[in-house]
Amino acid sequence: MKNENTKEAYKKVWSRKANTILKDLVVQRVRWMSEKEVSEYGWMGSAPVIEFTNGVVIIASMDDEGNDAGALFTNHKDLSVLPRI
Repeated sequence: MKNENTKEAYKKVWSRKANTILKDLVVQRVRWMSEKEVSEYGWMGSAPVIEFTNGVVIIASMDDEGNDAGALFTNHKDLSVLPRI
């Protein structure tokens, strides 16, 4: 039971942080990492990158340690996934 309470507490903390920074941002473009960026990260694959008009970016990673590129899933019927390439 304590583990579930901890998970819920983490979810609340991270939701608050994410909403403080990301809420109401406007997407400028979506692209995949350049080969230079892939090399700089030391990754094997190119991840989708969401760029916002204020310069903030979101880059998909396979895990929270940033070990390699990841995919983004959506609930849109015509675009269910932005794959790692």
